[in-house]
Amino acid sequence: MSSFEELYLHYRGLPLPRGTFSEDFKYFEEFNFKDDDILVVTYPKSGTTWMKEILTLVLNSGDLTLFQTIPCWLRVPHIEMKAMAKHMEQLASPRSLSTHFLYNMMPSSLHTSKAKVIYVMRNPKDILVSSYYFHQMANFLEDPGTLDEFMDKFLKGRVFYGKWTDHVKSWKCAELGDRIMFITYEEMIQDLPASVTRISNFLCHNLSEDAIPKIAEYCSFKSMKDNKMSNYSTLPKETMDHDKSPFMRKGIAGDWKIHLNSEQQTLFTSAIRKELEGQNFSLPWSLD
Repeated sequence: MSSFEELYLHYRGLPLPRGTFSEDFKYFEEFNFKDDDILVVTYPKSGTTWMKEILTLVLNSGDLTLFQTIPCWLRVPHIEMKAMAKHMEQLASPRSLSTHFLYNMMPSSLHTSKAKVIYVMRNPKDILVSSYYFHQMANFLEDPGTLDEFMDKFLKGRVFYGKWTDHVKSWKCAELGDRIMFITYEEMIQDLPASVTRISNFLCHNLSEDAIPKIAEYCSFKSMKDNKMSNYSTLPKETMDHDKSPFMRKGIAGDWKIHLNSEQQTLFTSAIRKELEGQNFSLPWSLD
């Protein structure tokens, strides 16, 4: 079994899997944002793929061509991954991009451009559970061990991309004015058509009345779970072993309630609250 040190490199304090990153971040640091770029920002397992798919269909007014023929990670590439450089250069404007990095790590061009940011938040208890299963099937990540062991690593930031609280604090305090939109995984589950409308309005991309329910239908969990361009099933088993756990597992809110016992819930909630003490923002859901 590979150790944490063997599996991860560190960039500005964040643990990143060596299997998907090079140690050269010059391309990222010099990345040039364009004024019409759209950046999806998430902490891992917060609805990244979901937002990528919605964004693709919103920008294409519900046309399914790209959605059904190009994998989501190529349509909306991660800007921190050097391997995606060529794909990003070939994208037509407006470009859809993504990142799991913190706000204070962003290239200077984000601040000088007019690029828009969509930040997706999710209840950290559900992120914990989803990430636990993802670590079981993603062979480029450290084996999670027991749920207790993994929760300890998660709270200490010994997981890829570090602490959830650091991520949320950095972007909640981002000085981007009306260029950033915050939306939650939970509100997308509760009313996806309304969320699609809100996203299209933020992007000033008018959709027809017919397009909104169509986008919501094709971006439903069942539809994406069956879409090979969304579900990562085309990747080799050596990268992601879907026999251990599917990449798209449940797509629900509140799954933590059947995984965490009362002691784990108390410990987790206490740790998160302590990390967020003194912040000038409130979370959109109760941690209890």
